[in-house]
Amino acid sequence: MVSVMWFRRDLRLEDNIALFNALRHSNEIFCVFHINPEQVTEKSTVNQSAFFASVLYFKNKLKKQGIILNIMYGDINDCFTSLKQKLPDWHDIFFNFDERGFGRNRDQKSVAFFEDKLKVKAHPYIDYNLHGATEVKKDSGEGYKVFTPYFKRWIRHEKPAPVSYVIDKRIKSARLLFPENEQLLETFIDDRFSFIKKDLGSEAAKKVLNRFINEGLDQYDEERDFPANDSTSHLSRYLRTGEISIRTVWRAINQSPDSNGKITFMKELCWRDFYNMIYVMYPNQNVESINKDFRHVDWINNEQQFEAWRTGQTGFPIVDAAMRQLNETGWMHNRLRMIVASFLTKDLLIDWRWGEAYFHHKLLDYDAASNIGGWQWAASTGTDSVPYFRIFNPTLQSKKFDPNGLFIKKYVPELKNVDNKMIHEPGKLSDSEQTRFNVRIGQNYPSPIVDHSYARKRAISIYESSKDVN
Repeated sequence: MVSVMWFRRDLRLEDNIALFNALRHSNEIFCVFHINPEQVTEKSTVNQSAFFASVLYFKNKLKKQGIILNIMYGDINDCFTSLKQKLPDWHDIFFNFDERGFGRNRDQKSVAFFEDKLKVKAHPYIDYNLHGATEVKKDSGEGYKVFTPYFKRWIRHEKPAPVSYVIDKRIKSARLLFPENEQLLETFIDDRFSFIKKDLGSEAAKKVLNRFINEGLDQYDEERDFPANDSTSHLSRYLRTGEISIRTVWRAINQSPDSNGKITFMKELCWRDFYNMIYVMYPNQNVESINKDFRHVDWINNEQQFEAWRTGQTGFPIVDAAMRQLNETGWMHNRLRMIVASFLTKDLLIDWRWGEAYFHHKLLDYDAASNIGGWQWAASTGTDSVPYFRIFNPTLQSKKFDPNGLFIKKYVPELKNVDNKMIHEPGKLSDSEQTRFNVRIGQNYPSPIVDHSYARKRAISIYESSKDVN
C-alpha cells in the first residue's frame, strides 16, 4: 500500500502520531510538505522566516537519513491532484489534524477532496495538544470558559504517552517527485533575521527541555516572572513547529521530582490546551472580541503612539525593553507580554488586534490560539480575562519584576548609567541627575507618551461606556 505522510506543524520523526500510523499501515511512504500561497506573505516576517527555517532544517535532516521531503507549492487541490498523477497507486494519506482557525477549514475541505475526488483515504489524528478541543468538557457536555475548573478536570485526565516506532526502508525508499521545488524553501527565509537559524531541530529541542528540567523547573514558580533571570522553558518555539512533541515534554516534566515549579509549569501546558479549545469554541476570536460587552470599545488607535509602542520608544522603560527584546530576538518573556499588552490596550486604548497582528509578524513561537487568547485576556475582551478595571501599572511592574533594572539596561542602553532605583521612572530625573547619568529625557530617551494615572481612569470610563452600549 502506497501512502503519503503530510507534514505540517509536526517537524519531527519521533513521537509523531500520524507517522506512527502510516508506518503501521503502509508498504511505501512518501513524505510531503505543502506551501499554500494563501498562508505566506510577500513581505517576509520573523514568524514566517522562522517557520520555514525549521522546515528547511527538517528537510535537510531527513535527506541525511535517506528520506526525501517533497515540497509542493500552489493551490492545495492542484498540488495533490498532481501528486496523485505521479503516484497512481497512492490510496492513503496520514496527517495530524488542525483543530482551529484556517487550518481546520483547510483540513476539512482537504479530507472531502481526498476521498471524493482523488479516492484517497484520509487518516487525520490529534497530535498538537495533550487533549483535543472536545476531550475536556463539563458534565453537561459544554466547553469550559474559565481556566481553573478546566484545569481541575484536565489534570485528572490520563495523558497520552509518546509513541515509538522504527524508521525503515518503507519511508527511505521514496523518490523525489517535485524537483522544481527543491530550492523553494530558501525563498521564504529572510537572512536579515539571523537569530532564526539558531538551535533548530529535534535534538536542540531535547537539549532545551533537559536543561530546563535540570536547571529551571524546580524554581519555575518563583523565578519565571523575572525577565533578567531568563528562567522560562523556551520550549514554545519547538512546540509551535512540532520539533518536539507535547507528549515528550509532558512525560519528562511528569517524571521529574515534585515541586511547586512543576505544578506551575503543568498549568502552563494546560493553558495551551485551554486556549486551543477556546479557539474551536469561538472560531471568529481572531477578529472578534469574545466578550460581547467589549465588542465596541471606543478605541483611540493613535498611530503615532502605536509606532512608539512598536519601536520601544514609549518612555516607560520596562515596556520599551520588552518591545526591543521582541524586535531584536523574535521572542518576549511571558510576564512582559502581559505588561506590553495591557499598556497598549488600556494605557493607549489601541485595539488589541493591532498588537496581536504585530506579535504575529514578530514572534518565533507564534501560536494563534495562545497569542489571540493572551491578547484578549489582557484587553479584557476574552474568556476568563483580567477584569477591565484591573490595569497593569508599568512602573510598579518594572519595580517588582526588574528591581535592579538589569533587563532594562540590556535592551535600553540609553539608561545604562541610571541609578537602579531611578531607572523605572526616568521621566522624573532632574536636569542634574540627567547630566550625572548621561541621559537626556526627550532627546536620547523619550518622555512618557502618556500619564498612567490619567490613562487608567480614561480606560475604565471607556470600557464602562462600552458595557452601557451593549
